Amino acid sequence: MDSAQEIENHIFRLQKPMNDVIERGDSSVQQFYRDATVFVTGGSGFIGKQLIEKLLRSCKIKKIYLLSRCKKGQTIQQRLQNMLKDQLYDNLRSRQPQFADKIVPVEGDVADIRLGLNEKDWKKLTNEVNIILHVAATVRFEEPLRKATFTNLRGTREALQLGRECTKLKKFVHISTAFTHATKSRIDQEVLEQFYPCPIPPDTMIALAENVDEDRLNAITKDLIEGWPNTYTFTKSLAEEFIKTSAGDLPVCIVRPPIVLPAFYEPGPGWLDVTTLAGPSGIYLGGGLGVIHLYCTSENSTMAIAPVDYVNNAIIAAGWDSELRRKEGKTDVPIYTLTKNITFGDIVRSMEKNGDRYRPPAAI
Repeated sequence: MDSAQEIENHIFRLQKPMNDVIERGDSSVQQFYRDATVFVTGGSGFIGKQLIEKLLRSCKIKKIYLLSRCKKGQTIQQRLQNMLKDQLYDNLRSRQPQFADKIVPVEGDVADIRLGLNEKDWKKLTNEVNIILHVAATVRFEEPLRKATFTNLRGTREALQLGRECTKLKKFVHISTAFTHATKSRIDQEVLEQFYPCPIPPDTMIALAENVDEDRLNAITKDLIEGWPNTYTFTKSLAEEFIKTSAGDLPVCIVRPPIVLPAFYEPGPGWLDVTTLAGPSGIYLGGGLGVIHLYCTSENSTMAIAPVDYVNNAIIAAGWDSELRRKEGKTDVPIYTLTKNITFGDIVRSMEKNGDRYRPPAAI
């Protein structure tokens, strides 16, 4: 048996207690999601794909509406069919052969007004949806500020508006990032699970993106985002501020994931989406395959990381836990941060220790 198969079999053995709990279906988290109709934005991305898989595998979900747009000549139905061919869903498919019947794509775009939904779909969602998982974002660090604002900030505003109009809404879970307030002024400081002041009101930023010429907006971006390393974290911080000031009595919580790495445990070890290869996952994989021989950094530099399955377990549990807080009379918007800090030196030492064992034969 090769090393990869040995690791996989070991993980599957460790999964047995978890699978037994899932089969019983009586945990309080499962009860919270039982028979729920869920609306997911960003469901075709790295986090979203595994989130959908975990929800359907572990909870008796009634239906998942998936916001999707036509792309590269494919309809939303074709995109969904292609997405579900991923081996990520093989375990779920073996347990629930008809699971795809519960996933309904609705055409729209998170960057558009009213999420790009037509009136019929908007009404259908507001009549049926119990839980909104707002995952969609542009994570490109150097995204032009207009596009980042429309997607990360205005998209959150529109998703919240959908939530307000949902007649059966139990929970709105907003997926932010652990780096929303990792500004230059906070280097070597803790960023707590709380809101922080923002340099510009969210509505003002949206108005600038909607009305200022794009060349002019690009020219003043550096000054607008001063202190933040990129337009991604800047607009995500403004999205949090919008939630803080505008959510009102909406049942909202925020989850802040760090850099998201391949699955550690579920549904199988090492699963990753091909779109993540340009990021930190590519560093791990490239080093393990022997493709990357040199990476210039300090071995003491840290990364805040978490496997995608850990992140999605936190997202699912946050919806349940924040509702418990509400029932206890707590009216604040709870924030859940998930991170583990490792250094590049840790990565190097791990590869030196385990590289030859776990590396494919062709790369040794």
